[in-house]
Amino acid sequence: LGPRQCGKTTFAREFAKEKDAASRFFDLEHPADEAALRNPLLTLERLRGLVVIDEVQRMPELFPVLRVLIDRPGTPAQFLLLGSASPHLVRGVTESLAGRVAFVDMQGFSLGDVGAAAERTLWLRGGFPRSFLAADDEASFAWRNDFLRSFIERDFGTLGLGATPASLGRLWQMAAHHHGQYLNASEFGRSLGETHKTVLRHLEMLAAAFMVRLLPPWFANLGKRLVRRPKLYVRDSGLLHALLGIPAESALLGHPKLGGSWEGFAME
Repeated sequence: LGPRQCGKTTFAREFAKEKDAASRFFDLEHPADEAALRNPLLTLERLRGLVVIDEVQRMPELFPVLRVLIDRPGTPAQFLLLGSASPHLVRGVTESLAGRVAFVDMQGFSLGDVGAAAERTLWLRGGFPRSFLAADDEASFAWRNDFLRSFIERDFGTLGLGATPASLGRLWQMAAHHHGQYLNASEFGRSLGETHKTVLRHLEMLAAAFMVRLLPPWFANLGKRLVRRPKLYVRDSGLLHALLGIPAESALLGHPKLGGSWEGFAME
């Protein structure tokens, strides 16, 4: 599980190449692969070894079939499922594959991946491989803006939020401007013309897609009547800077969100 474009497919192909040369790869965004898995039992039952299914959240009806295949004597096939952490994916897995599945949460590059010498670049551009590896800051900034637009206009619809891309884009912009602060869903709702419950539901969906983090407070006394509001963070520092219109390090160092940006980067 992990956000789009964080490297799941690349990792899975390399892993499959090393583990099993005869592994089979299905991409459910490819029309031919999607058509083949419309009858999943017929297609998957004869396969042996490692089977990789990418963007599996697009076909939740696969999970009951996978449970049957996994429970076969001798386990002739193993399944590596890749998904963008859609709630539909998580629900399907937990309902059908409980006790049969292990979760691996992925993100983009971390400081351990790129080395301490690239810390400032990683902070500015974020961990998405195509953003970090771009030829220059301008190209990285353009890629992140394109990513935000395509995610808002295309991927939000697959999460079943029932809201327009314009309103969700404004919500994400507000999340960036409140990055590192306590979440006040009522304030968000007044600005967006939504109820605080709707705002919370949409933010929870963004959190499930690895786009934001709702950090709960620590408290020892569960019965104490305290306000326990989470803090809100945009998980990728590069996307935060794109949402705030920060294209270069010089602009970041003079921005009011400098401290909050560093806090979120260090936490992730």
